[in-house]
Amino acid sequence: MTIQSQSRTAWRELIELLQEVDQHWCSEERNLASAEDIAGSHRALMHILEAGLVGYFEQDARTPNFRRIVTPSRKLTGDNSDAIYFDAPLDSRYAYLVRGEMNGAVYFSMTIEEGAQDGHLSKATCGVINDTEIDVDAEGNFTVYLGGESRERNWLPLPENASRVTTRHYFENAVPAAMDPLLEPTMRIECLSDTDLPSPSNDESVSAGIRRVCNMIRTRTLEMPQLAGPDTPEFVSITPNVFPVPQLPGKFGLAAADAHYSMAPFLIGPDEALVITGRWPECRFGNVCLWNRFQQTFDYVSRNVSLNRTQMVSDEDGRFEMIIAHEDPGLPNWLDSEGNPFGLVFWRFFLVEGSVETPQATVVKLAELRNG
Repeated sequence: MTIQSQSRTAWRELIELLQEVDQHWCSEERNLASAEDIAGSHRALMHILEAGLVGYFEQDARTPNFRRIVTPSRKLTGDNSDAIYFDAPLDSRYAYLVRGEMNGAVYFSMTIEEGAQDGHLSKATCGVINDTEIDVDAEGNFTVYLGGESRERNWLPLPENASRVTTRHYFENAVPAAMDPLLEPTMRIECLSDTDLPSPSNDESVSAGIRRVCNMIRTRTLEMPQLAGPDTPEFVSITPNVFPVPQLPGKFGLAAADAHYSMAPFLIGPDEALVITGRWPECRFGNVCLWNRFQQTFDYVSRNVSLNRTQMVSDEDGRFEMIIAHEDPGLPNWLDSEGNPFGLVFWRFFLVEGSVETPQATVVKLAELRNG
């Protein structure tokens, strides 16, 4: 006779969930139209599953630790080739001490996520602090307090629904920072409050961990809204090759409050290219990335699929012309579409001073670019 346990029940729930995701998310219901589309959805699902196991299966807000959210081989929810992200669970009843280092980053911030308990997707950002509000020493080290007694600097309160902290290190290097292991900063978090000692792993805790992974998968797949849904943020366009005005995200969950965002789908034929013109604003950090429909960056390890200001050729005024195409047109600022006729173009501009010009895009024949 099979031994029954809470963990076995939760394990079967995970298996059933994966089957449901395959049936309803990795399918025509999500506008997938080919075997390649299905394979892409299964790849995205594997990345989400890995992220759930890494970040949510074993966690305790009484003994938190930072774990890297995305890597070159684990991509989800809009990763970035020039950024390194960590997160950790929180409980608003407790106070925490965070120690970290800049490690050469041009921008650093911490955001407090609301409604992300037990693996759920963050509903809103309920706190943010960046490196202008943190005392950073000559070696790039810093300390930040979360919750507890109010402090003038280096402190963030934890509202009642605070459930997770996300850290962001952004770099503008010639090589994408996310693929450079030497750039991964050291981050530590410690709970300062008196708490009960966590129990050893048992049937209840294992089943709870499996269900956190289930919640994580479900909210990043079946419950993830379509781009054209009623909750689409204003910085997202659903019109191919037309960018919205770059703008701050407000309290949108999993967003950096300091960033102006602009995103639009690109759509080009096999003999076409998309020429995008614009001007970098005065800002701390700026870049553009190509994503697939599952909000995963294209392959920045092997191909040119993103550009920051260091990598992009622009004039003295910051004006540029970049090209998205299936083949190298032999011109500067080419982004490789990887042969995809459709994808997403995502712009980020951090700590902007003044206005931000909206990038403009035009579809042209690739042969016209090559012929000058």
